[in-house]
Amino acid sequence: MRQRIHARLHAAVHHRGGDGFDRRRSESYDRLAQRTLRGLYRRVASDVACAAPPRGQVLDVGTGPGRLLHEVAAKRSDLSLVGVDPSEDMIALAERVSAERGSAGRTAFRVADVAALAQADNSVDLVVSTLSMHHWPDPEAAAAELARVIRPGGRLMVYDFRFAPVDEAMTALSRHPVFAQEPPVREPVRTGWFPLAVFQLLALSASG
Repeated sequence: MRQRIHARLHAAVHHRGGDGFDRRRSESYDRLAQRTLRGLYRRVASDVACAAPPRGQVLDVGTGPGRLLHEVAAKRSDLSLVGVDPSEDMIALAERVSAERGSAGRTAFRVADVAALAQADNSVDLVVSTLSMHHWPDPEAAAAELARVIRPGGRLMVYDFRFAPVDEAMTALSRHPVFAQEPPVREPVRTGWFPLAVFQLLALSASG
């Protein structure tokens, strides 16, 4: 039963084409995500708000239409929030929604891939990703970039489908000394819209 739920949800929020999210698909994703993933975004935003240090730098990898950062901004006015996504149309949508919500001055969105981030070395306090990891084409390159940009003592929090193959990502991340000192946290995530844990959390702390 859980496999069927995962398959239906995955189909609802991911298009089947292999050519990325254009404007039409980005807007369709956003409409579906607001209904289907609102509970997840709220849960993740609460986790980020609790984990981020005062005036911390937060990077949302695979931000899509930016809905997560809008939830975080409502909870923590002191944080610097940046979202990146490889789709130009997703970023354009995120910027438009940010302007409509009046949070354009508190959130920034950039076109970028997880394997080629613009952030400086050791500059991010918390990296978060929701339902993006299973799209990463090169987990090794992604892990190297995440290890590069996160500050000592920083936090990486990756949320994905419960049945997403995260072992490859965990292995890639553990090869970097910054993530190899402490065991990762891997736990099911429940949201208010359904009693089963459809999602999971992979959290790692960066060593000093």
